[in-house]
Amino acid sequence: MNRSFQVFATFVAVLAAGVGGYWAATLGLKLPASVWAERASQTNGQMAAGPVIYYRDPDGRPIYSLEPKQTPDGRSYRAVLASEDVTFDPPPQAQVAAPDSAASRRVRYYRNPMGLPDISQVPKKDSMGMDYIPVYEGDDEDGSSIKITPGRLQRIGVKSEAAQIRIIAEPVRAPGTIQLDERRVAVISMRAEAFIESVENVTTGSEVRKDQKLMQVYSPAIASAAAQYLSSPSLPGSAQRLLNFAVPPQLLREIERTKQVPITFTWTAPRDGIVLERNVVEGMRVMPGDVLFRIADHSVVWALVDVPEAQLAGVSENQPVVVRVRSYPEKRFPGRVALVYPHLNSSTRTVRVRIELQNPDFLLRPDMYAEAEIDIGSGQPTLSVPVGAVIDSGDRQIVIVDKGEGRFEPRPVSLGRRGGGYVEIREGVADGEAVVTAANFLIDAESNLKAALKSLTAGAPQ
Repeated sequence: MNRSFQVFATFVAVLAAGVGGYWAATLGLKLPASVWAERASQTNGQMAAGPVIYYRDPDGRPIYSLEPKQTPDGRSYRAVLASEDVTFDPPPQAQVAAPDSAASRRVRYYRNPMGLPDISQVPKKDSMGMDYIPVYEGDDEDGSSIKITPGRLQRIGVKSEAAQIRIIAEPVRAPGTIQLDERRVAVISMRAEAFIESVENVTTGSEVRKDQKLMQVYSPAIASAAAQYLSSPSLPGSAQRLLNFAVPPQLLREIERTKQVPITFTWTAPRDGIVLERNVVEGMRVMPGDVLFRIADHSVVWALVDVPEAQLAGVSENQPVVVRVRSYPEKRFPGRVALVYPHLNSSTRTVRVRIELQNPDFLLRPDMYAEAEIDIGSGQPTLSVPVGAVIDSGDRQIVIVDKGEGRFEPRPVSLGRRGGGYVEIREGVADGEAVVTAANFLIDAESNLKAALKSLTAGAPQ
């Protein structure tokens, strides 16, 4: 009888609560927050717990309030309890059900929560009231690796990349200037006293071609040698005397053709190029050695750059080079190393390197600032990892190998060439092994802490 009465009383109480809530909503009555929290606690058959932390729109819209609130049509906002808020922690039942959960393993010791090398065999708190962190038997099976939970991996932003075989570009960048090819500069001067009868329309900056007329010259010494050559052309000395005056070869052919000695003769350009200097005018008297014209071929130029002493070992002749100049930042001028100068600049600790460049469009001009990029890489595929994966302390270089399932192993490596954001791995990592490229310093610190704790517990009772 008593049991039947209790069931009946419970049914009546639930019915009364439902009817009362319906009439309260219909009449626009405000129920206390505790009542709304109690009604909201029944979700999916589970009882919500904890205090009310905020109120949300009853229709599920993203509208929230810290205080009880009503919609424009008089409906009250829904109370959200602490247990109903969004959480990223794994559900407690999953932790209990896991076969390798903390509850099923024996605690070996407790370590300091702030990372200090301090352990305890019993639970305790530090000076700030924080609980020491338990270390279980399964967490310390491999002394060379550590294990990190998936949630922590996501929080610290761990990223991994597989070691791969690739060609490492190892450029050396060196500043310098564009200069003329010394072998392509010609100077026109007289080897005997002469007078300038006329000058062609050639000025400084003009482009001339080989054998193009430059000026008409009269020279008594050259005329006398031409007359001797005409009277006895079979004598080797007569022709050589004319050649010693550096007259153009066309003059000898003209004398042989016409059988006459011209009063004046034409002086022509010895090569293609641009006139760098003109020091002659009509009617002037010139003496032996006077420079009348300077002509330079600009179709091939040099880039003279300064390579740091520390990078000189990888630079050699015939290496490919790419040169850029400020005037044409979007253009790349290919070339090759022509010469590594034998002397070191003691002031800048650099060595001059000559780069030969083709310049068919005359875009490269003498004294332009230039930057050369010399590829000193071997060109052979090698095993490499991103530079950010290497932790270099000066006396050791290590990478953090990602072994999967949250396990990581610090591993010493031997490095080689660097370039293009990658570094060669000569020893320590195999092709395809994943290495940590982000947050590896945090994992390394965790590994060092673990090693310190292990040394403290080496003689501790188990």
